[in-house]
Amino acid sequence: MSNIYSFLNNVWKELLEENKQNKAFIPFVLLLVTLPISMAINNIVLGIFFISALFYIGKKKISFPLVYMIPILLFVWMSISSFWSIDLKRTLNAIPKEVALLLIPLGFMLIPNFTKEQKDKILKYYSYTMLVYVVFFLIRAVIRFLITKETSVFFYHGPNNDTDTGLVPRLLNAIHVSVYVAIAFFYFFIRQHKTKVEQISSLLLFVFVILLSSKNIILILVLLILIQVFFYSKIANRLRLRNLTIILILLGFIVSFSKIKERFLIEFRTNSDKSISHNVELNKKEGINNISIADAWTKEQFHPSDYFPGSAFRVYQFRMFLEFLNEEPIFWKGFGLNASLTKLKAKEKHYNLYPGYGSFNFHNQYVQIFAELGLVGFVLLIIILFLNTKKAFITKDFIHIAFAILMISLFLTESFLWRQRGVLFFMIFYCLYNSNIGPQLEKK
Repeated sequence: MSNIYSFLNNVWKELLEENKQNKAFIPFVLLLVTLPISMAINNIVLGIFFISALFYIGKKKISFPLVYMIPILLFVWMSISSFWSIDLKRTLNAIPKEVALLLIPLGFMLIPNFTKEQKDKILKYYSYTMLVYVVFFLIRAVIRFLITKETSVFFYHGPNNDTDTGLVPRLLNAIHVSVYVAIAFFYFFIRQHKTKVEQISSLLLFVFVILLSSKNIILILVLLILIQVFFYSKIANRLRLRNLTIILILLGFIVSFSKIKERFLIEFRTNSDKSISHNVELNKKEGINNISIADAWTKEQFHPSDYFPGSAFRVYQFRMFLEFLNEEPIFWKGFGLNASLTKLKAKEKHYNLYPGYGSFNFHNQYVQIFAELGLVGFVLLIIILFLNTKKAFITKDFIHIAFAILMISLFLTESFLWRQRGVLFFMIFYCLYNSNIGPQLEKK
């Protein structure tokens, strides 16, 4: 107990010391570590961070870097979309949820740049806090297993996705938590001289991501691990050619292995993606028809007994987006922020889908932003991702690279920025990693 008290006391002293150099240091750390807690707390901490940044007005020459201005312009465009929105109420309700696009870049323009050492400490605090959350959820799952004898408490949202019987509460969104934990995992994984605690921590975080069952995140996580080991570790330069050969052989073996290939085909044809189907009960009834990707793309009329697995439903949603482009004048401006739901519900009735499918968004950030904010919003998003990815590879910071690749991939299957926690998480790391470091410190 005394060791824990001593550790926490040292952490507090370190936080206070860093906060003397930058008044926004502790508020920014709190912004990160409170992500999985209630949004009310997140909003309060975001306000504290921005207020702490205001103290630097007049003390620092304010510049307007493009990397900060583009997210601000995206927020402005979201707000302006209320003038043409087809569902003004939903648009006005959604605008405050996107305020992180405005406040975090403005805060970073006002505060002194975090030093490299401060960034490392911020990431350390974040990673250890995520580890604490992971341990908490695992202990909770063990207790529930002892009570219910249900192994499903160790996975995703559990057997009934309308309740919090799984590994994480449904309101947190297991896919989002997978991303939070993946970033913390790489903090421990890429350390050159790992202690026993760091080794156990990286293993625990990796297992937790697997248990959360997000196929997209798991695939990208494994890919990033391979890239880090073969191209960014110390042995990479000496063994790069051999490692590349091994990778190609392994990929060829996996692709040619019939059972694995069949498993992937089954996954795309019939398996459900819980992030979409948690409000649709068809998969629990007999006599249903599982819709394939081909059917989702070509079928002229559906039936209420048709069940859309995750991949097929996303194909159906993309098909609806293309129909909207042909039928509605949305190319330049879109329907308005968060206003496409009305049209999706109309399509649900038109195609005779089971009630409930029309209440889901596009589950694709690129499609979502094009449908609701038009080409202008889509281009702004692409610029943001381009600037972020470019900076990641220029600096060769692997965690920044991991963050950039995870976001690009996640946006293909989730409307991540249309969730308050999602946009907050993205902007925190986006601004943290794209803020400039003084050239003298960089040389040192």
